[in-house]
Amino acid sequence: MSPPTPPLAGRKAFVTGGAKGIGAAIARRLAADGAMVTIADLDIDAAQALADGIWAHAVRLDVTDFEQVAAVLQAHGPVDILVNNAGVDQHAFFTRTTPQDWRRLIAVNLESVFATTHAALPAMRAAGHGRIINIASEAGRLGSRGGAVYAAAKGGVIAFTRSIARENGDKGITANVIAPGPIDTPLLRQALEQGGDKLLAAMTGATLAGRLGTPDEVAAAVAFLARADAAFITGEVLGVSGGMGCGA
Repeated sequence: MSPPTPPLAGRKAFVTGGAKGIGAAIARRLAADGAMVTIADLDIDAAQALADGIWAHAVRLDVTDFEQVAAVLQAHGPVDILVNNAGVDQHAFFTRTTPQDWRRLIAVNLESVFATTHAALPAMRAAGHGRIINIASEAGRLGSRGGAVYAAAKGGVIAFTRSIARENGDKGITANVIAPGPIDTPLLRQALEQGGDKLLAAMTGATLAGRLGTPDEVAAAVAFLARADAAFITGEVLGVSGGMGCGA
């Protein structure tokens, strides 16, 4: 008896911000499910080290450079599964931020999603199949004290994804959002070093589960939305946040 075919066998996946943290977990999970994964990240050394361990491709990519995004996706496409995970945060009250801060946060967290989607969609439409999975944040639904611009950008990702779902639902393409809550990543741990036990208690207390999530739990949600089983799910926001966004 032959072993079952992996659920994503023959599919090509492209993961931005895929070298570390949540992105790395997504790349590993999609590769384990049979996808041919391209890991795109500014940190090419970390991306290549991960790619070598999971039989994937690595490419250096600045997601804010629209011409570079188009060229890289053309070189590594056509893409069946696009995962927009690249992101950056800045914890500061809005009155302490600058227009330069706003432009950086919006460029990385929102405009990059425009760029990759614009580059990947034509081939998906021609093929009659595609999965667009955008990693936003519960901040995009609930707001964020000390993260107004980040929350606005992630809210924009949600609205954009739903619009893309509406425009392409009849072409075999789904577009969905995953909204993580507090996930145990090296970046979060750096924040906790500054905020201490009080910040950790606030984060875990905001969830119904009473704990931090893991990158693998986010990756599992991505893997499900990438599968054929999820063909009737589009325009949705899936919270992977321990219930933080319950009712939002």
